[in-house]
Amino acid sequence: MLFDVDDSFSMMISFILGLVYIPLLLAIARSLGLYAIVKECEAQVFTLFGKVIGTLTEPGLRFPLGYFGLKALLVPFFGKRYRVSTSLRQHYLRDQMVNSEEGTPMGVGIWYEMRVSDPVAYLFRNANPDASLQANVASSTISTLSNLEMDKMLEDRHQLSRRVRATVSPLSEQWGYQLGSVYIRKVAFTDRQMVNNITDKVVKRLVQVTSAMKQDGDNRVGLIKSETAFKVSQQMAEAAATRPEIVGAALNAIAGQDPEVLDAVMNVMETEQLIHSGATVEVLPANSEILVQL
Repeated sequence: MLFDVDDSFSMMISFILGLVYIPLLLAIARSLGLYAIVKECEAQVFTLFGKVIGTLTEPGLRFPLGYFGLKALLVPFFGKRYRVSTSLRQHYLRDQMVNSEEGTPMGVGIWYEMRVSDPVAYLFRNANPDASLQANVASSTISTLSNLEMDKMLEDRHQLSRRVRATVSPLSEQWGYQLGSVYIRKVAFTDRQMVNNITDKVVKRLVQVTSAMKQDGDNRVGLIKSETAFKVSQQMAEAAATRPEIVGAALNAIAGQDPEVLDAVMNVMETEQLIHSGATVEVLPANSEILVQL
């Protein structure tokens, strides 16, 4: 029973010592350059005596001895290891001042994305590559958009964005950057009075266009009404011209069959015409010769 207790106690001590010494030994091995852990979207640049001996870009557990040879053991003492993030980064530059062809001051906002493609060039070819890239994008935007027509500046932003990217990309590649998308997101007027004037002009133009559309609609409606009235009157005139012919043909047919019926019809038509004419009709008895003489 005593042997079991001592054995358990020694195993516990060994476990505790392992928890303490194993991380310590790993840290010493890492500090001596025996292995390196490369993270995702990261590059590690190794220098010795001020010169670059190599770069690790693949993520995971890496052993510099297998890549750089025995020189990797001298890096912790006579060199340096740089960690460079290669993840995609985005920037937005606000209110870049440009002047249109008409002399209008305008503020331009440009958005761009980039990532480090060459860690060595990023570290050693430019002391401040981020600020240099921003200055390059800003200057290229100003030079590309200045003295352009206002309409083109407001409408052709996709084409202008491609021109800015084509101008910036060669120099950014020299600094170790790979430039991604570049897009002009905002073009705004900086003079408030000019904005008010443009707003007034737009409102007046809308009112003018609305009035012209309304007048054109009224003209079209009037034209349709006049054409309709002309067609209706034409049809009515044709119908009125056809009526006497039809009535005459009917009366001729009646006269050929029964003259008495024709006389009765003629009397009815004559009476109807007298009634519609509004003339004064005096009715006298049959035996009233004195009244007739009077």
